[in-house]
Amino acid sequence: MTNLTFLLFRAFFITIMTIGMMASLTDFRFGRKKLLGILAVYSIWAVASSAVLLRLGGELLLLRLFFCTISIPAILLTYWTANDTPTQAVFNYITQILLSLLMASMVRLLTDTLCFPDFINILLMGVFYVTIIYLEWRFVRRPFRMLVKMIPSRWGILTFIPCVFAAYLIFLASWPNNYIYNTAQRVYLYTAIVPLVIVYVVVFKSLVAQYHIQMERQSATLLTVQIAALKEKLQKVKEVEDRIRIQRHDLRHQLQAVTELVARGDQEAALDFLDAAQQRLDDHKSVRWCRPPVLDAVCASYFDQARRQGIRVDAKISLPDTLPVDEGELAIVLANALENAIHANLELPQCRRELRCKLLGIPGIMLELSNPCTGDITFDTDGLPMARRDGHGLGCQSISAFCRKHGAVCQFTLTDGWFRLRLIL
Repeated sequence: MTNLTFLLFRAFFITIMTIGMMASLTDFRFGRKKLLGILAVYSIWAVASSAVLLRLGGELLLLRLFFCTISIPAILLTYWTANDTPTQAVFNYITQILLSLLMASMVRLLTDTLCFPDFINILLMGVFYVTIIYLEWRFVRRPFRMLVKMIPSRWGILTFIPCVFAAYLIFLASWPNNYIYNTAQRVYLYTAIVPLVIVYVVVFKSLVAQYHIQMERQSATLLTVQIAALKEKLQKVKEVEDRIRIQRHDLRHQLQAVTELVARGDQEAALDFLDAAQQRLDDHKSVRWCRPPVLDAVCASYFDQARRQGIRVDAKISLPDTLPVDEGELAIVLANALENAIHANLELPQCRRELRCKLLGIPGIMLELSNPCTGDITFDTDGLPMARRDGHGLGCQSISAFCRKHGAVCQFTLTDGWFRLRLIL
């Protein structure tokens, strides 16, 4: 293998492996075939541009310009195919490029110092890249995607960290000469790893702190919803009690009137009077959806809210007194699901608004909630519907967290214009 061929293959290998690192933390919105097609076109560009730079100025020119010819197109293409915001994308992708640069340079320095052949260099890089991609996919992907969802904004200032370090490392590696042949450049280059690690530890702690703050806000919001539902239910119970007290007071007069009608022999009028009284009682009858009080309050609150918005409600609920999970947690799940269904219905004309709810407690908790919806819904790799606007989607994440905690099976689907949530515990 000639030196030019090796350098070209090495550049292409590093490029593909770096894209693999970027993909390990990314949710894509395109299918596998389209992604492979885009990768094939990009690979042709990466090989061609690298070959031109190597012929014009050798490895040093490639080292100085690869970020413009290889990295920036990779960032743009990955962002185009992904669901991340621009700032999230830059933070993720530049960080991966930064890590790839350090790893590739250290392997190169090691193999050149020990005079290893070229294939050992490729082999060692392959081992390092595969290990990094696996570790990121296995341990970093889920918490990172969770942070992206829970903290959709405030990533702008964080993007400066990888950008500044990447520019610094590229400058040190290629000016005035190749870092491989300049001891001072190598010292400055690898000394930067220490502050880099410190800064990323601080960033990680900051993101985790923001995540906890966001979760606390979500919990507070959900608790507010639960308390509001209970207050509304208690208010309705009080209103019913007041009406019963008034009706009890009026009962004496009603009985006296019926007695007088019967005494006169006007039985038909007496029966009509009793039927009217019965009808008034039925009109004020309080609906009880289930036995557990918190769940009953949530159902009453959201079903009444739906009806006031012109949404037809078809509910079948059968729950025992004792549940296999905390009633409050299940009530929050139901409140989130009903709130999302009501909001989706409000985007439809009134003639199409409908909410169907089935909640059973035997042999286990089984919930199915469905509503018509407009437009397409995009699902992420975890099967959760993706929020269309910042600040939305917290309800589905709360439901998913409940399922993970209790080992429940949760499925979101969109079929024939109907969005359905199915949960089995």
